[in-house]
Amino acid sequence: MPELSIKTITELLTLLDKGDISSEDIVRDQLAAIASNDAELGAYIWSSEEDAILQAKEADRRRQSGDSAPLLGIPVAVKDVLNVKGQPCTCASRILEGYTAVYDATSIAKLRQAGAVMAGRTNMDEFAMGSTTENSAFKVTKNPADTSRVPGGSSGGSAAAVAGGEAVAALGTDTGGSIRQPASFCGCVGLKPSYGRVSRYGLTAFASSLDQIGPITKTVEDAALLLEAMAGGDPMDSTSLIEPVPAYADRLPDTLAGVKIGLPKEYLGDGLDPEVRAVIEESIKVCEEAGAELVEVSLPHTEYAIATYYVIATAEASANLARFDGVRYGARVAGADPIDMYCRTREAGFGPEVKRRVILGTYVLSSGYYDAYYLRAQKVRTLIRRDFEAAFKQCSVLLSPVTPAPAYKLGEKESDPLQMYLGDIFTVTANLAGICGISVPAGLTAEKLPVGVQFLGPALGEEAVLGAGHVFERAAGRQ
Repeated sequence: MPELSIKTITELLTLLDKGDISSEDIVRDQLAAIASNDAELGAYIWSSEEDAILQAKEADRRRQSGDSAPLLGIPVAVKDVLNVKGQPCTCASRILEGYTAVYDATSIAKLRQAGAVMAGRTNMDEFAMGSTTENSAFKVTKNPADTSRVPGGSSGGSAAAVAGGEAVAALGTDTGGSIRQPASFCGCVGLKPSYGRVSRYGLTAFASSLDQIGPITKTVEDAALLLEAMAGGDPMDSTSLIEPVPAYADRLPDTLAGVKIGLPKEYLGDGLDPEVRAVIEESIKVCEEAGAELVEVSLPHTEYAIATYYVIATAEASANLARFDGVRYGARVAGADPIDMYCRTREAGFGPEVKRRVILGTYVLSSGYYDAYYLRAQKVRTLIRRDFEAAFKQCSVLLSPVTPAPAYKLGEKESDPLQMYLGDIFTVTANLAGICGISVPAGLTAEKLPVGVQFLGPALGEEAVLGAGHVFERAAGRQ
């Protein structure tokens, strides 16, 4: 059993500062956990003992020379959609099999500057398209809480690695809930920052107006530490926000006194699994006992969110994935002419879910349908954003479920993707509105399946959602 990789970042930093352990100790422990457990979990696509230990030794050298970088020596697993120089970046797709990144994403460069060790590539749904991590071209990831069930997606490998003791912390990406949903299914913390809070440079794009990079961790405090290291403006990403980065971890409160928490009535209605409802109702009580004032709010355009999201996301995916053509990098299948080569390469390289979304996105962008679908979806998106703006005039944060039900069985929704899409109802709205959200472990079902509670905050409201999550975590005994 691992002894160090199951600890939190804050616990490990204390031990490192005392000199009780080294970064190499942590990394070797994590590698041992992967070797022991990952054949069952399938959380990792790639890990290199040599690469990770070299980075750990460099971190130890830096510490011995007096370096006080905030995350010095802490290993972080990376979702296989972010470029890390010298490591593969396949996006869990055959079309990028064998590709090695030639540069660091900005989020990775910032973590390196903070002293983190980039330790392994986690499995995901191909090009981040899916909610189960069953759409990977290479393997299926399983939920550590019950290996007969999905870990969620698309960042399922990252969540499974953290929850299963194979990673101290991990990075994921969230386009419609792909950090928060797997965090909820696996029983860990998942933070989706506001759009533009973390640079997207070096992230292989799925839907450029929705994607955001964020941490998956064991505690809210750990998520705050990673966000603080990654956040900030970036000249390489014109959509990143040039705003000061607060000391998130140092500002975590001890109480919710004076905090108004909104309860969206549309998120607590019909269709919610009874056990999830019971956990959310208990979570509301915990927040009230911690000093929060509860107010009911309305997000009236919620019913249009799934349709709006899957028009916008697929349209942007169609445009973004056009670059994978076999010409410049990645896989290539020979053809009679360039067009034939292009078609054969994409046919062989993309999996069924990616093809489904590219076809749908191409359709809604096509002549005669653009106004009817894509333009109309953008107008509805504005209404959804205005719903949140009105709600946040009444409260600091919103509390809601993360998903309508706990983790389901492997293969259960493969034949009916619409049912999988409908499970995103409580998460896609945050991406459409560009706001922030966090999933925090809140309880277990009768079958011991984790259930998360979601706190949503306004754009650049990470301090509020981290604060609410931190107080809830402690009051509920989850830390």
